[in-house]
Amino acid sequence: MTDHFEKNIGVKAKRKIRAKNHSKSGVWFGLGMMGLVGWSVVIPTLLGAGLGVWLDTHYPDGRSWTLALLVGGLTLGCFNAWHWISKEDQAIRDEQNDDDSIT
Repeated sequence: MTDHFEKNIGVKAKRKIRAKNHSKSGVWFGLGMMGLVGWSVVIPTLLGAGLGVWLDTHYPDGRSWTLALLVGGLTLGCFNAWHWISKEDQAIRDEQNDDDSIT
Protein backbone atom coordinates (compact mmCIF):
# COMPACT_ATOMS: atom_id res chain seq x y z
CA MET A 1 0.00 0.00 0.00
CA THR A 2 2.81 2.40 0.86
CA ASP A 3 4.68 1.56 -2.35
CA HIS A 4 1.61 2.40 -4.42
CA PHE A 5 1.22 5.71 -2.58
CA GLU A 6 4.89 6.59 -3.10
CA LYS A 7 4.68 5.70 -6.78
CA ASN A 8 1.64 7.95 -7.27
CA ILE A 9 3.40 10.85 -5.56
CA GLY A 10 6.48 10.32 -7.72
CA VAL A 11 4.42 10.22 -10.90
CA LYS A 12 2.54 13.40 -9.96
CA ALA A 13 5.79 15.17 -9.09
CA LYS A 14 7.35 14.20 -12.43
CA ARG A 15 4.23 15.38 -14.25
CA LYS A 16 4.33 18.75 -12.48
CA ILE A 17 8.03 19.21 -13.25
CA ARG A 18 7.46 18.32 -16.91
CA ALA A 19 4.50 20.69 -17.12
CA LYS A 20 6.54 23.47 -15.57
CA ASN A 21 9.44 22.90 -17.98
CA HIS A 22 7.19 22.61 -21.04
CA SER A 23 4.62 25.24 -20.16
CA LYS A 24 3.76 26.31 -23.67
CA SER A 25 0.01 26.14 -23.35
CA GLY A 26 -0.86 29.68 -22.44
CA VAL A 27 -2.49 32.73 -23.88
CA TRP A 28 0.64 33.92 -25.66
CA PHE A 29 1.28 30.49 -27.12
CA GLY A 30 -2.28 30.36 -28.45
CA LEU A 31 -2.00 33.83 -29.97
CA GLY A 32 1.34 32.94 -31.49
CA MET A 33 -0.09 29.78 -33.00
CA MET A 34 -3.02 31.75 -34.45
CA GLY A 35 -0.52 34.18 -35.94
CA LEU A 36 1.54 31.35 -37.40
CA VAL A 37 -1.52 29.75 -38.95
CA GLY A 38 -2.75 33.10 -40.25
CA TRP A 39 0.53 34.04 -41.86
CA SER A 40 0.94 30.57 -43.32
CA VAL A 41 -2.29 31.22 -45.25
CA VAL A 42 -1.76 34.91 -46.04
CA ILE A 43 1.78 34.73 -47.45
CA PRO A 44 1.11 32.14 -50.22
CA THR A 45 -2.18 33.87 -51.08
CA LEU A 46 -0.52 37.26 -51.50
CA LEU A 47 2.41 35.78 -53.41
CA GLY A 48 0.01 34.02 -55.77
CA ALA A 49 -2.01 37.18 -56.30
CA GLY A 50 1.13 39.26 -56.86
CA LEU A 51 2.51 36.80 -59.39
CA GLY A 52 -0.89 36.70 -61.09
CA VAL A 53 -1.02 40.50 -61.37
CA TRP A 54 2.49 40.51 -62.82
CA LEU A 55 1.59 37.80 -65.34
CA ASP A 56 -1.65 39.60 -66.32
CA THR A 57 0.29 42.83 -66.85
CA HIS A 58 3.18 41.37 -68.85
CA TYR A 59 1.40 38.56 -70.71
CA PRO A 60 -2.20 39.59 -71.29
CA ASP A 61 -4.46 37.01 -72.82
CA GLY A 62 -8.04 35.94 -72.15
CA ARG A 63 -7.33 34.33 -68.79
CA SER A 64 -7.10 35.90 -65.37
CA TRP A 65 -3.84 34.69 -63.87
CA THR A 66 -4.53 36.81 -60.81
CA LEU A 67 -7.67 34.90 -59.91
CA ALA A 68 -6.18 31.50 -60.70
CA LEU A 69 -2.99 32.06 -58.71
CA LEU A 70 -4.91 33.72 -55.87
CA VAL A 71 -7.00 30.56 -55.49
CA GLY A 72 -3.89 28.40 -55.88
CA GLY A 73 -2.04 30.38 -53.20
CA LEU A 74 -5.02 30.19 -50.89
CA THR A 75 -5.24 26.44 -51.38
CA LEU A 76 -1.52 26.04 -50.73
CA GLY A 77 -1.81 28.26 -47.63
CA CYS A 78 -4.70 26.21 -46.26
CA PHE A 79 -2.72 23.00 -46.70
CA ASN A 80 0.23 24.67 -45.01
CA ALA A 81 -1.95 25.73 -42.05
CA TRP A 82 -3.42 22.23 -41.84
CA HIS A 83 0.12 20.84 -41.69
CA TRP A 84 1.09 23.14 -38.78
CA ILE A 85 -2.10 22.40 -36.86
CA SER A 86 -1.82 18.63 -37.30
CA LYS A 87 1.86 18.76 -36.30
CA GLU A 88 1.02 20.64 -33.10
CA ASP A 89 -1.92 18.32 -32.38
CA GLN A 90 0.36 15.30 -32.76
CA ALA A 91 2.90 16.85 -30.39
CA ILE A 92 0.16 17.39 -27.79
CA ARG A 93 -1.08 13.81 -28.21
CA ASP A 94 2.47 12.44 -27.88
CA GLU A 95 2.97 14.43 -24.68
CA GLN A 96 -0.31 13.13 -23.28
CA ASN A 97 0.67 9.57 -24.18
CA ASP A 98 4.00 10.07 -22.40
CA ASP A 99 2.13 11.26 -19.32
CA ASP A 100 -0.21 8.28 -19.47
CA SER A 101 2.68 5.82 -19.78
CA ILE A 102 4.27 7.18 -16.59
CA THR A 103 1.27 6.22 -14.47
